[in-house]
Amino acid sequence: MRRILIVGAGQAGLQLGLSLRAEGYDVTIMSARTPDEIREGWPTSTQAMFDLALSTERAYQLNHWESQAPQIQGLNIQLSAPPGELALDIVAPLDRPAQSTDQRIKMARWLEDAEAVGIDVLYQTVSTQDLAELTQLGRYDLTIVAAGKGDLVASFDRDPERSPNTAPQRGLAVAYVNGLAPDPKWPEPHVGFHAIPGLGELFVIPALTHTGPCDILFWEAVPGGPLDAWAGVHHRMPPAQHLSITLDLIRQYLPWVGDRTGAVELTDAKSTLHGRYTPTVRRPVAQLPGGGLALGLADVVIANDPITGQGSNTAAKAAYHYLRAILERGEKPFDEPWMTGVFESFWTAHGQAVTNWTNAFLGPLPPFVQQVLGAAAGNEVIARRFANGFSDPNDFFHWMMDPDKSAAYLAEVGAA
Repeated sequence: MRRILIVGAGQAGLQLGLSLRAEGYDVTIMSARTPDEIREGWPTSTQAMFDLALSTERAYQLNHWESQAPQIQGLNIQLSAPPGELALDIVAPLDRPAQSTDQRIKMARWLEDAEAVGIDVLYQTVSTQDLAELTQLGRYDLTIVAAGKGDLVASFDRDPERSPNTAPQRGLAVAYVNGLAPDPKWPEPHVGFHAIPGLGELFVIPALTHTGPCDILFWEAVPGGPLDAWAGVHHRMPPAQHLSITLDLIRQYLPWVGDRTGAVELTDAKSTLHGRYTPTVRRPVAQLPGGGLALGLADVVIANDPITGQGSNTAAKAAYHYLRAILERGEKPFDEPWMTGVFESFWTAHGQAVTNWTNAFLGPLPPFVQQVLGAAAGNEVIARRFANGFSDPNDFFHWMMDPDKSAAYLAEVGAA
């Protein structure tokens, strides 16, 4: 039985560990927090997941919340230009629902599941030196780092050719809330994507949290702009103050959303999150002191801005991709060429498309993309294809992210 060590207990690490255990592998997972600490802590993400990523959870019966989480039926993309005035409104249905389950619920349960199925779960933080020593013990056939935050990430070198950004592109501020009135135009659960050119974006995401169904109000602010109200706040802002700022900005810049916020309140005493980071792609293999090797997974090696909602989706797809590669390797050594090859095949299959698409949406959109989105406002075929691209971003490069292909597609659907 091959022995796998996974450092990190988020979407990718736990999904991979539970899947490997189901396939008969001896798995050890190292988590910095216990299930209770996760469950009783602060949120760490927004995690809207689309069908392709959700299917990787379903494959190993990890989708415990499917009947409880809101069934997200699509996206409503709105452009506020000038700020406060609605200039574009796209209703974009999904073929299959998306879902967002608070990771405080999910990761706590998955850790308990891991212990229940015989995974050796160790609750401790891991430094680079710790990791180096672990890889020298000879106890594990493969070491995977799936802890996307903290010192361990620095063990993986930045890939400058795949990392065009050298500073954070958005300031991020999240609040889990109850009491948001349904959108009268589209009362079914859907993600609101409200863009304010040059200033940032607001996302409204139906989700499941401790208290049941809720909504996530998520500001992405261009650094230094008027929406960047959390700039320079290095401590955790009091949740009530965080919510007050969130709602004030909504009412000022998106009054049609603000009209729905009269009864909004936080879901719990620890329901906010703010911060910023630089989107970065890293090289997949860490060369550790003493000669040990570790393979990076998910956010460790591909950390995109959340503007396209792909973090948890990419993590789930990466966990499944690495799983298949490990199974196919059989008894052969998990050496450095194999590690590099696994990541590069994932980059080709998923990582490159989502990274390039996300980076494009962080800046001013080229005219041909603007033309596609304008056409989608009056054409459900285009709008639906745009929405479904969030499940598999590779499709965007077949019809939208290239001027010749987008022109041909618009002509094909009669929207040129």
